[in-house]
Amino acid sequence: MRSAKLKAREELAVAGLAIENLRKTYGALSVLHGVSIDIEDGEFVILVGPSGCGKSTLLRMIAGLEDISAGEVRIGGVVVNDVEAKERDIAMVFQNYALYPHMTVAHNLAYSLKLRKVPSAEIAARIRSAASILGLEKYLDRYPRQLSGGQRQRVAMGRAIVRDPQVFLFDEPLSNLDAQLRVAMRAEIKELHQRLKTTTVYVTHDQVEAMTMADKIVVMHDGVVEQIGAPLELYDRPRNLFVASFIGSPSMNFIRGRILCGAFMGQNGLRLPISDAAATAFEGRPVIYGVRPEHFQLTSAGREHSVGVEVVVTEPMGSETQVVVRAPEADNGRSAEGNKDLVCVFRERITARPGDTINVVPDADKTHLFDAESGLRLVLDIH
Repeated sequence: MRSAKLKAREELAVAGLAIENLRKTYGALSVLHGVSIDIEDGEFVILVGPSGCGKSTLLRMIAGLEDISAGEVRIGGVVVNDVEAKERDIAMVFQNYALYPHMTVAHNLAYSLKLRKVPSAEIAARIRSAASILGLEKYLDRYPRQLSGGQRQRVAMGRAIVRDPQVFLFDEPLSNLDAQLRVAMRAEIKELHQRLKTTTVYVTHDQVEAMTMADKIVVMHDGVVEQIGAPLELYDRPRNLFVASFIGSPSMNFIRGRILCGAFMGQNGLRLPISDAAATAFEGRPVIYGVRPEHFQLTSAGREHSVGVEVVVTEPMGSETQVVVRAPEADNGRSAEGNKDLVCVFRERITARPGDTINVVPDADKTHLFDAESGLRLVLDIH
């Protein structure tokens, strides 16, 4: 018999997901340290962070595949901590597809419905609908071994769709695919969500996937949530150094120094522009200066704040050129000793070769200042 909690949940009109102060420990080892996230009905939320940050553990706790050490998971307003995984009305798509090799595509799609004793006519209708949505009609009689990686991933998604769950969970579903297919599948998953409007939680370590697919991104690091927000909010207003370095590709450049006399002053006289408001607010303060690669501009040697840098590597990308440059004063914090290379991205065609000197200047209005001790982004009080 299905639980009273589950029956109550089924009567609710929405399938929002709430995670409140969730903790996970394995003996003395603590993996999650009080994670709280509110996910609205129909929202596409991506958990992103480096390997080992706890995002997959969190997903498995939502699914009911891992016990909850403390805190609550609520679906549609009802606590499901003690509801079995199979009764949570959640469908999960795994990294390795998890298809039954001895079953055809049609039988793989139908299997979970048969276990739930769904009528045959309804099973057939759901399979036709899912196959149509995912372009699987001509593969229904094939076995997984006869399919490409992308086709297998579509079958895995189809198996989730036919269940018509309240929540979709994706655990790094594209990591086994080649680069070109990953791009195509990103678009397919996003289009699928726009069509079905089912609450979705998606785990990845790839911040490009997060930026291009999510309504909201949750950045995790060492078992805690560093920041939650829309993709461009995190990109334009990162809360701290970790988020600033993790979101964006290539990642933000960092330079240590101090605000003096209306500008940022680095080592050996390096002088870089900042906004007038920041110059007034943070005069004399030790800071870390952040500038994204695309916010450097090529300039002439005589322009104010221009910096002469040595070209180390040029990487033509077609529509843009990435240039690794060396400024002895720069410290981007990527190693204990301080990697002294900076990355610039230019829309212009670059003819400079390694060893040449070019002059660049950051866009003052698009730079970031972080507290040198805490790593938090310094925010101007505009009131």
